Amino acid sequence: MDRTALADFLTRARARLTPADLGLPPGARRRTPGLRREEVAQVAGLSVDYYARLEQRRGPQPSPQLLAALARALRLSEDERDHLFRLAGHEPPRRHGPLGHVRPGLLLILDRLHDTPAQVVTDLGDVLAQNPMAGAVFGDTAALAPERRNLLLRWFTEPRSRELFPPEDHEDLARAHVAALRAARSARPGDRRAAELLQQLLATGEEFTAHWERHEVARRRNGRKRVRHPVVGELELECEVLAAGGEDQLLLVHTAAPGSESASRLQLLRVVGAQAQAQAQV
Repeated sequence: MDRTALADFLTRARARLTPADLGLPPGARRRTPGLRREEVAQVAGLSVDYYARLEQRRGPQPSPQLLAALARALRLSEDERDHLFRLAGHEPPRRHGPLGHVRPGLLLILDRLHDTPAQVVTDLGDVLAQNPMAGAVFGDTAALAPERRNLLLRWFTEPRSRELFPPEDHEDLARAHVAALRAARSARPGDRRAAELLQQLLATGEEFTAHWERHEVARRRNGRKRVRHPVVGELELECEVLAAGGEDQLLLVHTAAPGSESASRLQLLRVVGAQAQAQAQV
């Protein structure tokens, strides 16, 4: 780990950004250009003290998960992300892994969607990035270990992940997950990540195996979802699926019909989520 070079790289990457680049309010007048340390820490989900120690060349070696969060917060390119990992003494993640890189422009779109749940997922179901509204509706994946951020693994191994959806929708959702995996695996012949994920899922039991043996193939498509939110109640959402960063990354945007009860509940959830965040920062 090269602490001096890491500190210099982080400082310079922070200095070239503005709060608007991260979807943050401008705040009070600044004496120096760039983001403040606390703003980087906030977006990356770190403590300000921990981040400050990295820039002061006295922090411990960051984990790959922490580095991936910093790369997203600092809007690094893929080459810059790889450089960051090497400075910290880690091999850069595989392109298609659960720590896959999301382009800075796509993260900016997420930041701009203040009132709409949106997230970036791979064609294999790895959740790479969320905006705050998606975290409020579907749960904050950044708080999970990288191996638990896959939609299929959570669906077939963590029963609680299904509680967000009405029981009568579970069969169709499971089939859609598995059909999308088969389409992705077909498009990635010889891909190590796809093969590993399939083996993990086959080991989960009969339910996944039965769906896999149907040999249904379908990419993730636009459609309607019902979400049973524990705070605001049931939401009826239209899911738009947009290709982003190539066919292997998808931007999922969830909207409610204007003037509908679901739209009102989303607005309420946005307010409740902002209040909870403010209380957590006190």
